[in-house]
Amino acid sequence: MNRFMPWVVAVALCAAPAGASGAFETDVIPTSAGDLQITFIGHGSLYLTFGKKVIHVDPYGKLADYGQLPKSDLVLITHEHRDHLDPAALGKVIKPKTIVVANAAAASQVSGSRSMKNGDVQTIDDIKIEAVPAYNLVHKRDNGEPFHPRGIGNGYILTFGDTRVYIAGDTENTPEMKALRNIDVAFLPMNLPYTMTPEMVADAARAFQPGILYPYHFGDTDTAKLTSLLEDQKGIGVRIRRMP
Repeated sequence: MNRFMPWVVAVALCAAPAGASGAFETDVIPTSAGDLQITFIGHGSLYLTFGKKVIHVDPYGKLADYGQLPKSDLVLITHEHRDHLDPAALGKVIKPKTIVVANAAAASQVSGSRSMKNGDVQTIDDIKIEAVPAYNLVHKRDNGEPFHPRGIGNGYILTFGDTRVYIAGDTENTPEMKALRNIDVAFLPMNLPYTMTPEMVADAARAFQPGILYPYHFGDTDTAKLTSLLEDQKGIGVRIRRMP
Protein backbone atom coordinates (compact mmCIF):
# COMPACT_ATOMS: atom_id res chain seq x y z
CA MET A 1 0.00 0.00 0.00
CA ASN A 2 1.90 3.02 -1.27
CA ARG A 3 -0.39 6.03 -0.89
CA PHE A 4 0.79 6.61 2.67
CA MET A 5 4.52 6.54 2.10
CA PRO A 6 5.09 10.09 0.76
CA TRP A 7 3.33 11.62 3.73
CA VAL A 8 5.44 13.25 6.36
CA VAL A 9 5.55 11.50 9.70
CA ALA A 10 6.73 13.82 12.45
CA VAL A 11 8.72 12.23 15.24
CA ALA A 12 9.10 13.89 18.61
CA LEU A 13 10.28 12.95 22.05
CA CYS A 14 7.68 13.91 24.61
CA ALA A 15 8.87 15.04 27.97
CA ALA A 16 7.63 12.65 30.61
CA PRO A 17 4.87 13.84 32.90
CA ALA A 18 5.76 13.95 36.57
CA GLY A 19 5.79 10.43 37.93
CA ALA A 20 5.92 8.76 34.52
CA SER A 21 8.72 6.35 33.73
CA GLY A 22 10.94 7.99 31.10
CA ALA A 23 10.12 10.02 28.02
CA PHE A 24 7.71 8.74 25.39
CA GLU A 25 8.22 8.96 21.66
CA THR A 26 5.38 10.41 19.59
CA ASP A 27 4.62 10.24 15.87
CA VAL A 28 2.12 12.43 14.05
CA ILE A 29 0.24 10.81 11.18
CA PRO A 30 -1.66 13.08 8.76
CA THR A 31 -5.20 11.94 7.91
CA SER A 32 -7.98 13.45 5.81
CA ALA A 33 -9.73 14.49 9.04
CA GLY A 34 -6.74 15.99 10.82
CA ASP A 35 -3.57 14.80 12.50
CA LEU A 36 -3.43 11.58 14.46
CA GLN A 37 -0.84 11.62 17.23
CA ILE A 38 0.48 8.28 18.49
CA THR A 39 2.32 8.16 21.80
CA PHE A 40 4.31 4.99 22.44
CA ILE A 41 4.22 3.94 26.10
CA GLY A 42 5.75 0.47 25.70
CA HIS A 43 4.88 -3.23 25.70
CA GLY A 44 1.31 -3.35 24.30
CA SER A 45 0.41 0.12 25.59
CA LEU A 46 0.02 3.34 23.63
CA TYR A 47 -2.38 6.20 23.36
CA LEU A 48 -3.76 8.09 20.38
CA THR A 49 -4.84 11.71 20.21
CA PHE A 50 -7.20 12.71 17.41
CA GLY A 51 -8.64 16.19 17.60
CA LYS A 52 -9.82 16.50 21.18
CA LYS A 53 -10.24 12.74 21.65
CA VAL A 54 -7.78 10.58 23.58
CA ILE A 55 -7.76 6.81 23.06
CA HIS A 56 -5.76 4.58 25.39
CA VAL A 57 -4.86 1.04 24.33
CA ASP A 58 -4.13 -1.63 26.96
CA PRO A 59 -2.93 0.76 29.70
CA TYR A 60 -0.38 -1.02 31.91
CA GLY A 61 0.75 0.61 35.14
CA LYS A 62 4.19 -1.02 35.13
CA LEU A 63 5.17 1.28 32.27
CA ALA A 64 3.98 4.70 33.41
CA ASP A 65 2.10 6.61 36.07
CA TYR A 66 -1.24 6.75 34.28
CA GLY A 67 -2.49 9.28 36.77
CA GLN A 68 -0.17 11.77 35.06
CA LEU A 69 -1.27 10.92 31.49
CA PRO A 70 -4.30 12.38 29.68
CA LYS A 71 -7.70 11.01 30.63
CA SER A 72 -9.30 8.88 27.97
CA ASP A 73 -12.46 9.31 25.93
CA LEU A 74 -12.13 5.74 24.67
CA VAL A 75 -10.13 2.79 26.00
CA LEU A 76 -9.47 -0.36 23.98
CA ILE A 77 -8.61 -3.59 25.79
CA THR A 78 -7.40 -6.39 23.53
CA HIS A 79 -7.68 -9.22 26.06
CA GLU A 80 -7.81 -10.07 29.72
CA HIS A 81 -4.14 -10.86 30.53
CA ARG A 82 -2.95 -8.53 33.28
CA ASP A 83 -0.31 -6.83 31.14
CA HIS A 84 -3.21 -5.71 28.90
CA LEU A 85 -6.07 -5.43 31.38
CA ASP A 86 -4.64 -3.62 34.40
CA PRO A 87 -7.56 -2.44 36.56
CA ALA A 88 -5.45 0.06 38.51
CA ALA A 89 -4.06 1.75 35.38
CA LEU A 90 -7.47 1.68 33.73
CA GLY A 91 -9.02 3.38 36.74
CA LYS A 92 -6.58 6.27 36.40
CA VAL A 93 -7.46 7.12 32.79
CA ILE A 94 -11.23 6.80 32.80
CA LYS A 95 -13.60 9.69 33.45
CA PRO A 96 -17.41 9.66 33.79
CA LYS A 97 -18.09 9.48 30.05
CA THR A 98 -15.19 7.27 29.02
CA ILE A 99 -16.20 4.35 26.82
CA VAL A 100 -14.28 1.11 27.40
CA VAL A 101 -14.31 -1.46 24.58
CA ALA A 102 -12.94 -4.93 25.32
CA ASN A 103 -13.13 -8.56 24.38
CA ALA A 104 -15.79 -10.48 26.30
CA ALA A 105 -13.47 -11.95 28.94
CA ALA A 106 -12.07 -8.50 29.78
CA ALA A 107 -15.43 -6.72 29.51
CA SER A 108 -16.86 -9.04 32.16
CA GLN A 109 -14.30 -7.57 34.57
CA VAL A 110 -14.88 -3.90 33.73
CA SER A 111 -18.20 -2.45 34.84
CA GLY A 112 -20.08 -0.60 32.11
CA SER A 113 -17.73 -1.64 29.31
CA ARG A 114 -18.80 -2.60 25.80
CA SER A 115 -17.97 -6.12 24.67
CA MET A 116 -16.80 -6.79 21.13
CA LYS A 117 -16.16 -10.22 19.69
CA ASN A 118 -14.12 -11.15 16.63
CA GLY A 119 -15.77 -9.70 13.54
CA ASP A 120 -17.85 -7.07 15.36
CA VAL A 121 -17.93 -3.50 14.07
CA GLN A 122 -18.92 -0.38 16.03
CA THR A 123 -18.67 3.34 15.39
CA ILE A 124 -17.93 5.52 18.40
CA ASP A 125 -17.68 9.31 17.98
CA ASP A 126 -17.20 8.91 14.21
CA ILE A 127 -14.35 6.42 14.69
CA LYS A 128 -15.08 3.05 13.14
CA ILE A 129 -13.78 0.13 15.23
CA GLU A 130 -13.42 -3.37 13.79
CA ALA A 131 -12.54 -6.33 16.03
CA VAL A 132 -10.04 -8.69 14.36
CA PRO A 133 -9.25 -12.20 15.67
CA ALA A 134 -6.04 -12.42 17.73
CA TYR A 135 -4.70 -15.88 18.54
CA ASN A 136 -1.78 -18.30 18.37
CA LEU A 137 -1.24 -20.85 15.66
CA VAL A 138 2.12 -22.24 16.76
CA HIS A 139 3.29 -21.10 20.18
CA LYS A 140 1.75 -23.03 23.07
CA ARG A 141 2.05 -23.68 26.77
CA ASP A 142 3.60 -26.88 28.09
CA ASN A 143 0.12 -28.42 28.30
CA GLY A 144 -0.41 -27.87 24.57
CA GLU A 145 -2.85 -24.97 24.91
CA PRO A 146 -2.07 -21.86 22.83
CA PHE A 147 -0.92 -18.83 24.82
CA HIS A 148 -3.84 -17.01 23.19
CA PRO A 149 -6.63 -19.37 22.09
CA ARG A 150 -8.70 -18.63 19.02
CA GLY A 151 -11.95 -16.71 19.50
CA ILE A 152 -11.02 -14.88 22.71
CA GLY A 153 -8.70 -11.92 22.08
CA ASN A 154 -9.20 -8.97 19.76
CA GLY A 155 -7.05 -6.83 17.58
CA TYR A 156 -8.68 -3.56 16.49
CA ILE A 157 -8.78 -1.57 13.27
CA LEU A 158 -9.57 2.10 13.88
CA THR A 159 -10.51 4.41 11.02
CA PHE A 160 -9.57 8.10 11.31
CA GLY A 161 -10.81 9.97 8.24
CA ASP A 162 -9.31 7.93 5.40
CA THR A 163 -6.58 6.32 7.53
CA ARG A 164 -6.90 2.79 8.92
CA VAL A 165 -4.81 1.84 11.95
CA TYR A 166 -4.51 -1.83 12.93
CA ILE A 167 -3.47 -2.66 16.51
CA ALA A 168 -3.12 -6.41 16.46
CA GLY A 169 -3.04 -7.37 20.15
CA ASP A 170 -1.36 -10.64 21.12
CA THR A 171 -1.50 -12.81 18.03
CA GLU A 172 0.43 -14.65 15.37
CA ASN A 173 0.24 -14.26 11.59
CA THR A 174 -3.27 -15.65 11.27
CA PRO A 175 -5.16 -16.07 7.99
CA GLU A 176 -7.51 -13.28 9.10
CA MET A 177 -4.58 -10.91 9.56
CA LYS A 178 -3.03 -11.82 6.24
CA ALA A 179 -6.36 -11.20 4.48
CA LEU A 180 -6.55 -7.58 5.67
CA ARG A 181 -6.39 -4.84 3.08
CA ASN A 182 -6.03 -1.06 3.01
CA ILE A 183 -4.16 -0.82 6.31
CA ASP A 184 -2.14 2.40 6.55
CA VAL A 185 -0.54 1.83 9.95
CA ALA A 186 -0.06 -1.54 11.67
CA PHE A 187 1.17 -2.51 15.13
CA LEU A 188 2.28 -6.15 15.13
CA PRO A 189 3.56 -7.95 18.28
CA MET A 190 6.92 -9.69 18.24
CA ASN A 191 7.56 -11.01 21.75
CA LEU A 192 8.61 -14.63 22.06
CA PRO A 193 7.33 -17.16 22.83
CA TYR A 194 3.90 -15.56 23.19
CA THR A 195 3.33 -13.98 19.79
CA MET A 196 5.37 -13.71 16.58
CA THR A 197 8.91 -14.24 15.42
CA PRO A 198 10.34 -11.58 13.08
CA GLU A 199 9.77 -14.06 10.26
CA MET A 200 6.07 -14.30 11.14
CA VAL A 201 5.70 -10.53 11.26
CA ALA A 202 7.45 -10.21 7.89
CA ASP A 203 5.20 -12.90 6.41
CA ALA A 204 2.07 -11.08 7.57
CA ALA A 205 3.33 -7.68 6.42
CA ARG A 206 4.12 -9.01 2.94
CA ALA A 207 0.57 -10.35 2.75
CA PHE A 208 -1.41 -7.24 3.73
CA GLN A 209 1.14 -4.52 2.91
CA PRO A 210 0.68 -1.85 5.61
CA GLY A 211 2.02 1.57 4.67
CA ILE A 212 3.79 1.88 8.03
CA LEU A 213 4.66 -1.06 10.26
CA TYR A 214 5.49 -0.67 13.95
CA PRO A 215 6.68 -3.82 15.71
CA TYR A 216 5.48 -3.53 19.29
CA HIS A 217 5.39 -5.54 22.50
CA PHE A 218 8.70 -6.99 21.29
CA GLY A 219 10.55 -7.64 24.56
CA ASP A 220 14.11 -8.78 23.82
CA THR A 221 13.44 -9.70 20.19
CA ASP A 222 15.94 -8.17 17.79
CA THR A 223 13.98 -5.61 15.76
CA ALA A 224 16.86 -5.31 13.28
CA LYS A 225 15.98 -8.79 12.04
CA LEU A 226 12.56 -7.57 10.96
CA THR A 227 14.01 -4.53 9.23
CA SER A 228 16.38 -6.81 7.31
CA LEU A 229 13.60 -9.23 6.33
CA LEU A 230 11.51 -6.41 4.87
CA GLU A 231 14.23 -4.30 3.28
CA ASP A 232 13.01 -5.36 -0.18
CA GLN A 233 9.45 -4.20 0.55
CA LYS A 234 9.62 -0.58 -0.58
CA GLY A 235 5.94 0.03 0.10
CA ILE A 236 6.26 -0.85 3.80
CA GLY A 237 7.93 1.64 6.12
CA VAL A 238 9.24 -0.23 9.16
CA ARG A 239 9.48 2.17 12.10
CA ILE A 240 11.14 1.12 15.34
CA ARG A 241 9.98 2.93 18.47
CA ARG A 242 10.56 2.16 22.15
CA MET A 243 7.90 -0.52 22.61
CA PRO A 244 9.70 -3.43 24.37
